[in-house]
Amino acid sequence: MPDYDPLRSVRKLAYNNALANVRLYRACTALKPGEFEAARVSFFPSIKATLNHNLTVDWFYVDALEGGSLGLQAFEVDEPYDRLDDLSWEQAEVDRRLVAFCEALTPEEALRVIDIQRSGRIQRERADDVLNHLFQHQTHHRGQVHAMLAGTSVAPPQLDEFVVADDAQFRGAELAALGWDEIKLMR
Repeated sequence: MPDYDPLRSVRKLAYNNALANVRLYRACTALKPGEFEAARVSFFPSIKATLNHNLTVDWFYVDALEGGSLGLQAFEVDEPYDRLDDLSWEQAEVDRRLVAFCEALTPEEALRVIDIQRSGRIQRERADDVLNHLFQHQTHHRGQVHAMLAGTSVAPPQLDEFVVADDAQFRGAELAALGWDEIKLMR
């Protein structure tokens, strides 16, 4: 029986995050003109605004996890990208950074306290807690985009076929888009 790996779940959540984003962004590329920006009912008023929010929050937390100094500058522009292709590229880039961070994470580093710049203070949190928060945040807002897609010409894609081995038959296109294989995903 293999040894228990306490960080396997963290890596799998990072993979899930990137895979789900590939699928969600691919669905969004099929939107008709105007649907990406159209006003919708949700926490953020459009698919564009929600995806931009996910991106800026990722910039903020991934940079903090990496020990960077971006801080609140991540939020200087509410919607830094008007075009889906630019937004998609930037999201894929920060997803790559998050996966790399999680792949390199050791149990000791998961317990490391990181500094997160807030308005007028520094928040101090364990890296594993920040990762859990970030994955939950992404899932929450991807769900909102999923619901908003139901009101467009594009059917919302399945977003939860990325963690268990039995779903391998459904995720080949996303793995190929990322240059991954099942061995990477299941280790």
